[in-house]
Amino acid sequence: MNGTGHPANVTGRVELEDTGTELVARDGATELMRYVYRPESSVYEGPKPYAHPLRTLAGDVVSAYRPNDHRWHKGLQMTASHLSGQNFWGGASYVRELGGYTDLPNVGAMRHEEFTGPGRERLSWHTQGGEHWVDEVREMAVDVEDDHWTLGLSTSMTNVRGEPLLFGSPTTHGRPMAGYSGLFWRGPRSFTGGLVIAEGGQGGPEMMGRTASWLAYVGEHDEVDRSSTLLFVAAPGTTWFVRTTPFAAVNPSLAFRQEVELPPGATWSHRYRVVVADGAWDRDRIEDHVRSHPLDDGAAPGEGRS
Repeated sequence: MNGTGHPANVTGRVELEDTGTELVARDGATELMRYVYRPESSVYEGPKPYAHPLRTLAGDVVSAYRPNDHRWHKGLQMTASHLSGQNFWGGASYVRELGGYTDLPNVGAMRHEEFTGPGRERLSWHTQGGEHWVDEVREMAVDVEDDHWTLGLSTSMTNVRGEPLLFGSPTTHGRPMAGYSGLFWRGPRSFTGGLVIAEGGQGGPEMMGRTASWLAYVGEHDEVDRSSTLLFVAAPGTTWFVRTTPFAAVNPSLAFRQEVELPPGATWSHRYRVVVADGAWDRDRIEDHVRSHPLDDGAAPGEGRS
């Protein structure tokens, strides 16, 4: 047994089971992740693949699905809130001229096309009007260690529109400190008011709009006397969207304060590591893990070390 009270796990890569609509990762009897690549979503919610539920090795759920305040928040998913006037996020769009959000016929979809290898997915992005703008290759892998597991995720997005694409956020369109765009995690309700720890002695909700190569969120569960930690590792200099209230959310933003242009035919690639850990990890434990599991080590996505 390990410190979480469940049987010790065998370190290593987890095979992803394909159900025909989902990829499922399991550690023994515990389902760690269900990646839904053929979702049943309304147009308004921005149909796209998502990972939910996410569970710790102890079986505690660390993601939220369709919360009543934002029905388009679904576990962990790749998004683009403002893309050349289109919304690949879901819900209303922030419009500078109106000074607020409004519903527009601009909510696009990310469609699963095929798997070309284990955990290697080909997707296409289409506007609500049916225009094909982006081809994406997404790779993911799951590795288990003693008291945590890791999701390695990489994405390469190619502009097939024929003209430049501008990635932005509500902040680039006039709303201060709302720079969400890209890989987005929504935590369970009980994680509201959780602890944020980040690179370089930083931390707390004031990490909103700050830069770091990693950020961790520690939350406490209802019903059981346990806490869990999620550690997000991204590229150096990443600007973070993070909230502890009114809900728990973490997003290494693609375009927090400035729009990023992707020329026609060009490809934009990003690599992430998400660690889902039993217990409340402190700064020393987190920093030790980051040092021993560098993101740019040439390993396959999610590859860990024993």
